[in-house]
Amino acid sequence: MISASASDNVVVLDRDGTIVIDRGYLADPDRLEFMPGAQEALRWMWERGYRLVVITNQSGVGRGLFSVDHVEAVNARLHAMVEEAGAKLTKIYFCPHAPEANCACRKPNLALMEQAATELKFDPCNSVVVGDKESDVEFGRCAGARTILISSTTLRTSGRSAASLIVPTLLDAARSITRTAGPLL
Repeated sequence: MISASASDNVVVLDRDGTIVIDRGYLADPDRLEFMPGAQEALRWMWERGYRLVVITNQSGVGRGLFSVDHVEAVNARLHAMVEEAGAKLTKIYFCPHAPEANCACRKPNLALMEQAATELKFDPCNSVVVGDKESDVEFGRCAGARTILISSTTLRTSGRSAASLIVPTLLDAARSITRTAGPLL
């Protein structure tokens, strides 16, 4: 069973491909659209006392495709959309650097997790990291967190991930996180 500690109850989420549809380098808030089931998933976790934290790589800034202001506008729209869905994001953290910058904040590096843990006062080892890429899984494992990979049926059945759990949707992840008894999905 995957369950966060009662004292922490923090779920760290990737943004694109996990909460919202991955549209490549997203700079336009009007193009934000929830992944199927994401609204219900966020509300499900929020109503059960989980703090929802987003940590995302946004290399479009470092690649010169858009500005930090664009990322902040997208993130502000995401905050509003999540509130309209009946939940709340505690905070969104993002790395603006291109991969070749070799910065400490780009996932799977831990600078943003450490910043979030310090600012929000939680132990990453008691959190759950949810994402749609193996780099999200590596990020969570490096932090000592349990990890959930959102992936296709093919990957779920192949067992080729280091994730604690592989599920098809964020809603499945949410239900696994909040489950108090019974087998994993």
